[in-house]
Amino acid sequence: MEPTQTVARRSRGRWLILFGILLSALTLSGIAASPAMAVTGSTATEAEEFEYFFSGNVTFDDEPLEGVRITVEGNGYDAETETDAEGKWTIGVPEKAEYELTLDEDTLPEGVVVEDGQATVTAEFGLTNRKSVNFFLGEGQRVTTDIAAQVLIRVVNGLNFGLLLALAAIGLSLIFGTTGLSNFAHAEMITFGALMVLTFGVDLALPIWLAIIIAVVLSGALGWTLDATIWKPLRRRGVALIPLMIVSIGLSLALRYTYQFFYGGSTRQLPGATIPSDIHLGPVTLSWIDVASMATSIVVLLAFAFFLLRTRIGKATRAVSDNPSLAAASGIDVDRVIRIVWVAGGTLAGLSGILWAYFRPGVSWDMGFQILLLVFAAVTLGGLGTAFGALVGSIIVGLFIELSTLWLPSDMKYVGALVVLILVLLFRPQGILGRRERIG
Repeated sequence: MEPTQTVARRSRGRWLILFGILLSALTLSGIAASPAMAVTGSTATEAEEFEYFFSGNVTFDDEPLEGVRITVEGNGYDAETETDAEGKWTIGVPEKAEYELTLDEDTLPEGVVVEDGQATVTAEFGLTNRKSVNFFLGEGQRVTTDIAAQVLIRVVNGLNFGLLLALAAIGLSLIFGTTGLSNFAHAEMITFGALMVLTFGVDLALPIWLAIIIAVVLSGALGWTLDATIWKPLRRRGVALIPLMIVSIGLSLALRYTYQFFYGGSTRQLPGATIPSDIHLGPVTLSWIDVASMATSIVVLLAFAFFLLRTRIGKATRAVSDNPSLAAASGIDVDRVIRIVWVAGGTLAGLSGILWAYFRPGVSWDMGFQILLLVFAAVTLGGLGTAFGALVGSIIVGLFIELSTLWLPSDMKYVGALVVLILVLLFRPQGILGRRERIG
C-alpha cells in the first residue's frame, strides 16, 4: 500500500467515524428521550408507558408547595418531576424494584428544609403497583456545597468514568488503526463482558471475582471468534471499508437483540453494585467499588502501555497501525497482529463493560450502545488509530461530561462532550495526538 493510499484510508476512516457519531447521536437521542422525561401527575400517556408509580404530597404548615423538584434513580433508570399547584407529584418507573427518591432542597422556599436531612429516601413497591412517598419538612437553614467542592467531586467522578471509557476506546482505536474498520459492534463487545459476569456471578452463583475473570477471558475469546469467522474472510476477499462498516452495523444489531432475547429488557444489578459510599476524602465520598474500578483501570492501562512500548508484539502492532504494507514487507505477520489486536480489543471492551455496569449501576441488553457515541468521540478526539490518543480523549470526555453538569441539565451532558469534539477538530482535524497528514 502506497503512503498516499494509507493517508487516504485514514481520511476516509475519519469521515466514517464522524458519520457513525452522528448516526449514534440521532439514535441515542430517541432512546434517551423517553426514560428521562419528567412526569407531573398521572396522565393517560404515562399509564401507557409505565406500570409502577411513586407519588406523594409536599406541604409545609398545611400549605401545598408548587414547583418542588423530585428525582428518582435506580435499576439503571432516572427521571424527575415537579409538584403541581396542590403540592402533588407522581413519577412512573419501568419495573418493580428498589429506587432512591430525592427532594431537591434548592427548590424549597427560603427557610424550609427536609427534617433530619432526609432529602433522599429509599423506596420499594409492595403488593400494589403504586407506592406513596412523603418528605417531612421543617424550618431551618440549608447546608450547601460550595463550588470548589462540587468541582472536586465531579473531577473524581469524571476520572472514574474516563478511565473505564479509555479501556473501550483503546481497543476500538487499535482495531481501526490496524484494519481501517469503524467497528460499530464494539458496543456489543462492551455489553458482553457485563452479561457474562451477570450469568456466572448471579445466575450461576459463582464467586464474583471468579465470574469477572471468566467474563474477561470469554470477552477476549469473542474478539478472536469475530475476527476468525467474519473479519478475516472479508479482508481476504478485499471488501472495501464502507461495506465492512455496514456489516459491523448489522452485526451490532444482531448481537444486541440476541442479548435482549436471552436476557430480557430489564436492568439487573451485579453483586456489590449498590454498596454505600463510606470512604470520605474531604467533600468526595467513594465506595470500595469506585476505588477498585479506578485502580483496576489504571493498572490495566499501564500494563497495556508496557505491552505496546516494550514488547515485540506491541511494536509490531504499532508498525501495522502506522503502515500495514511496509510492516508486511519488513517480515511482520500482519494477520497474526490483527488477530492479537482483536483479542486485546475484546478483552479491554469486556472489562470496560464490567466497570460500566458498576458505574451506572446495572446490566442491560443495550448498555454498550449507550456509551458507543462517547467511545467514538474519545477515539476521534485523541487521534484516530493511536492508543494513547484514545486514552487522552477518554479522560477529556469523562471530565467534561461530569463538569458540564455544573451548568447544564444532566440530560444534556453528553451533548457538551460532542461540542468539545467539534471544536477540537475544527482547529486540529487530526485529533490531539494524531499526526498531520497530507492527502494526494
